[in-house]
Amino acid sequence: MRDPDEIEVRDPVSAPGPDGVPRRTTRRFPKFTRDTARPEGGGRAADADALAARQWPIIAVLATVALGLLLTALDQFRIGTILIGVALLAGAVLRWLLPNVGMLAVRSRFTDIVTYGVLGSAIVLLAMMAQPNPWLQIPFLKDTLHFTVAN
Repeated sequence: MRDPDEIEVRDPVSAPGPDGVPRRTTRRFPKFTRDTARPEGGGRAADADALAARQWPIIAVLATVALGLLLTALDQFRIGTILIGVALLAGAVLRWLLPNVGMLAVRSRFTDIVTYGVLGSAIVLLAMMAQPNPWLQIPFLKDTLHFTVAN
């Protein structure tokens, strides 16, 4: 005679689900996402103060970007956009140097560093080349424009 509390399972199973019933394992991705992955270093054992203290890198980057946007809105376009680019470059440096950067870590370390670095560099260079009176002039760009558009 079978115990009434015993569960008969014919398919392979994994750990029990929230209702206590074993779940069927499969290699297929689920149709609906029911959970999200924790951010890098988002351990369960850390208390709330430790989690908040770990977010200072993203707060510093976002505060610098906000200051750059404010300067841009106050007719300091070049300075504001350079500050935004510098904030992204600082985010790349923080991501490279610090082991725990909280929510500044979005993808893998390499991808984050490359993304922040390329975008920050592009913003700084474009801000320095903005008209009128550019701070940076790249001679071959004018020749390229003359050769392709003016002819």
